[in-house]
This record gives sequence, structure tokens and C-alpha cells, in this order.
Amino acid sequence: MDPNPIRRARRTKIIFTIGPSTDSEDMLEKLMSEHFVDICRINMAHANHDYVRTVCQRIHKIGAKVERPISIMLDVKGPEIRTGDVDQPLKLEPDEIFDFTVKPDTESSEGIRSIDVNYPNLINDIEVGSTVLVDNGLLRLEVLEKDATRIRCKVVIGGELTSRRHINLPGVKVNLPALTDKDKADTLVGIEEGADLFALSFVREENDLKVLRAFLDENDGAECRIIAKIEDQSAISNLHSIVQEADGLMVARGDLGIECPFETLPIIQHNAVRTCLEAGKPVIIATHMLESMITNPIPTRAEVSDVAIAIEEEADCVMLSGETTVGKYPIECVEALTKISKAIDQEGKKFTFAKGLELTTDKARIQHSAVIMANELDAVAILCFTRSGSMARGVSAQRPRTSPIFSFTNSTETVRQLRLYHGVVPFQMIFCTEPQATVARAMKILLERGYLKQGDKIVLVSDILASDRVIDSVQLRTVEETSE
Repeated sequence: MDPNPIRRARRTKIIFTIGPSTDSEDMLEKLMSEHFVDICRINMAHANHDYVRTVCQRIHKIGAKVERPISIMLDVKGPEIRTGDVDQPLKLEPDEIFDFTVKPDTESSEGIRSIDVNYPNLINDIEVGSTVLVDNGLLRLEVLEKDATRIRCKVVIGGELTSRRHINLPGVKVNLPALTDKDKADTLVGIEEGADLFALSFVREENDLKVLRAFLDENDGAECRIIAKIEDQSAISNLHSIVQEADGLMVARGDLGIECPFETLPIIQHNAVRTCLEAGKPVIIATHMLESMITNPIPTRAEVSDVAIAIEEEADCVMLSGETTVGKYPIECVEALTKISKAIDQEGKKFTFAKGLELTTDKARIQHSAVIMANELDAVAILCFTRSGSMARGVSAQRPRTSPIFSFTNSTETVRQLRLYHGVVPFQMIFCTEPQATVARAMKILLERGYLKQGDKIVLVSDILASDRVIDSVQLRTVEETSE
């Protein structure tokens, strides 16, 4: 192992979900400048527009202050079904008969207790015999009968039912719109405040993504990238077409583990990561990564192994949810992910799914040449020079064996977007008119920050070095002490 930990950049990116535990300026600055988080997720299931504006502006301000802008991902709710409000929690007993009502103020008959749901068309979507799961599957009910106003169920697994709990319907195709009015309003605020990524919940088919993309295009959000969250059986059935349409994929294991048999989750994750890497698309592993650390300062051994598998699969990102929204130990969670990631990068055995990536363009073949050269020569790093980020994304998609990808661009937006991609460490830098001066400036930055030292072998790959011409090239260099 390299004895200098600074030179070993973490290759797996960290997404943290912002909340009361992490939304202060001091905590955000610490996470961004000392612990190198890459993406801040705002969960619109729990955030209002004022909060979005406040935290987006705060993140952009801190990014400028510490000279390390990060990406903001707005997670829109998508088509979800929730229960209504109750004055007091309802204790549901096994074998109890219970109604879900689709019309407010429906009178319950025969003393049967009930709760409203927010989706009137549920009556038409669901069939007798279907399973209804409430509150992340903690409550299970079976549909006995239905009429125009209610669904009558028998409680299979009881428990406490509180307000606005999420409902899952395994195997049921729900005809909710891909993008609700709330989603549209949330998305507009995200565009206004400079969000880079939009994660769409409960994507069922590729057309759901086209709806969001059209809305972004119509509202000055064409440069934003779309992450498809796969959370039910429809998404699994349409995985390949969803991956082709999306800019990236999130394996949202919370709802997947409810909608699909939990024993199939490792297989679903494995197939999703492989499908993304073979298509050259980034993939995020999310939910319950370090769940125990919401209340404990160290992860369970099972959680360590779970995170390690995601890193061995070479997923682009791992994501923290409750661990950083309400958890007691958000810094320790990020540190844990970093330690596991670096250990697996140094000693772990990777799955190498990216070997299945098809090289369809000359640019992809140039990127492949750079990766092969870096692998064969054990290059300390690959340096990319790019305006749009396409060169760095292409190199990342081919998963260099050990070399981090230091990407230099003159665009702040490109820096933020490149936070999503495996192994890419982006820097904003003004390009010189002379290619050699641009290279010298980049090397100087990496030497000063401890990523490179004299004698290191590095590979340069570029699609833009000069202001007046595009150059596609691959070079091998040995680092020398340099200054402008």
C-alpha cells in the first residue's frame, strides 16, 4: 500500500441526505472540505420549498468558499400512495377486518375501522387477494373485497398505524402519473436553485423518464441529469430500457425489499450494477447502508460487508439516508464509508462488469487505450482535460484498475456533475492557449495537493487542450517537479 493516504483518493462517491443533523453551515463545511462528500441529496418527501432554497444557497456558498463545489440531487417523490391522517395511532390486530377508503368522510359500516388513502383510483388497480403493505412492510393486509368507496382487508401482520404511511402493492401496476403536480413544483424550485441531478422515485418504465426530461427541457433544466430510482417489480422487468433512457440509476433497496422478496435483493442489485456498467451509465446503491449508525457510532459487521460488496461491484456511489438526516453520527458514517472504500480499492477483488462495455465510437476507443495503458503501467493517475465532462465520464465508465481520474475543466457546472462518477476527482481550472502550459498547470495543482510526486507515471487523455481546437490524444508522462 502507498503509505501516504492523501494520494489514495476515494474512488466510490458518497451521497449524503441533508436534514437536521447536517444542514448547519459548520457541519456542511466540515463534510464538504474535510470529509469530501460528493453529492447532497434533498428528499422532497420531507422538504418544503423554503428549505430547498436555503440549503441549496448554503451549499453553493460553502462550495465557493472552500473551492470544492459539490452536486445537489433533488429526489422527487413520484407516484406514491400514502394513508391519510389519524388523530391517534391505530393498533391493528391480526385477523382484524380493516378498510382503506378512497373517498374522504366515507362512513365505516359494522364498526369496522378505516383510514383514507390519497389515490382514488386504487379501487380499479387492485384485485381481491392482493397484498397491501403499509409503513415499509411492517403492516401486511390481504384484500377481501372492494366497492366504489373502500377496500376491505384482513390484517395478516398487525402493528401500529400512524399518519401518512407509505403503501406498497407488490405485483400491482399502479396507474398514477409519473410526475405529479407536487413533483413539477418541486422540480421548478430545484432548477431555480441550481440542482444538478433529479432522482425520480418509483420509475416503472422508460416513458416515466421521458416525461421528466420533457418537463426539464421546457423549463431551463436541459443540462440537469436524471437518476431513475428502481423500487418495484415493474422497474425490474423494464431494467434495460430504463437504464438506456436514464442518465443514471439508483438501486433503492428500501422499497425494493418490500415490493420484491427480500432474498432476491442481492441478485437484483448485482444485475442492476452490471447492466449499468455494461451500458456505461452510473449507478447508486442506496438505503440501509449504515442504518445502525443512526444511533451507534460504529457500523455492524454485516453493514461493513454490505458496503464492501457495493464497492467490489464498482458502483459509482453509495448513499446515506437517515444516517445523515436525523442520525447522531453523520461524520462517523462518512468516515466509515471512506475507510471501507479505500480498503477495498487497495486489497479487494472487483467484479469487473465494465469489461462488458461496448466501444462504439472513436472517442471510446481512445479512452480505452488510456485505461489499458494506465493498467499495464500501474500509472498513479489518469489526467483528463475536458469542457463538458464527456472524456472523464468515458474513462470512468471503463473502470481503470487502480488509477484515479483527475479531471480538469473550466466549468463549475461540469465539476459538480462529475461528482457522480466513479474514480473521478474533478478540478476547475482555466485552460491555457498552449496545451503544454495547461498540462503543467494541472500537474502543479496535483503536486501541491499531494496527489502526485516526482517520478510518478501518469497517463494524459484529452479532448480539449487549446482554446481554438479540439485534440484527442493519449500520452504517458513521468512527473517532474514543475511550476508555471
